[in-house]
Amino acid sequence: MKSKFLFFFALLVNATLFAQVPEKETLALQDLYNATQGNNWNQKWDLNQEVSTWPGVTVEQGHVTEIRMLFNNLQGTLPASIADLSNLKVLELSFNKLTGEIPPQLGNIKTLEVIALNGNKISGAIPNSIGSLTQLKQLHLSSNKLSGNLPTSLNLLLSLEVFNVFDNNLSGALPVELASSRNLREFMVAENNFKDTSQISTILLSNSGAHFDFREHAFVPTGKTIIAIETSDDDN
Repeated sequence: MKSKFLFFFALLVNATLFAQVPEKETLALQDLYNATQGNNWNQKWDLNQEVSTWPGVTVEQGHVTEIRMLFNNLQGTLPASIADLSNLKVLELSFNKLTGEIPPQLGNIKTLEVIALNGNKISGAIPNSIGSLTQLKQLHLSSNKLSGNLPTSLNLLLSLEVFNVFDNNLSGALPVELASSRNLREFMVAENNFKDTSQISTILLSNSGAHFDFREHAFVPTGKTIIAIETSDDDN
């Protein structure tokens, strides 16, 4: 009788463990694994084990809240099903080999606070839907192949503290309202093709307390603010 009790107890514990994360979220992670050649990752996931044991994945109160996979050799595109991670706060996939475009469905994850995709090969435009992430504090998209104009919806990200699109092929106007936000600490937009940077320069100077070094095309912070912008001869 005791052995049967222990057997059923073990089954119950095992079922409880695998019920920690909803099936929809588990499938979304599996999609990410398959879409980015998980078999070739530096740190792989054992898809037969509980999600909370997968390297780089944080589970809190039964939901996936963080994915941190820097330098992990992810290759491929981000699947649209990533939006099924409806409690995700941090998506950190910098310095991998991701290609394709940023899925617009990312804007459906209203809990996101950090998006970091630096140092990949992501192309296309920044989705307009990113502007709906009102809790977003950090947006890191530097050193990719992004192009086109910045969506005006970025001006709605009033909680944003870090805006980093350094080293892409972006063009057009910069987000004036975003630059005016008192929450903004870092604004890095150099090595792109933006126009009319003088207005942004004036706004950032008044908000940051930094001084601008025109020789280096960068703001030199007097406090914690770090701001970099590129100016043309006309702006000088």
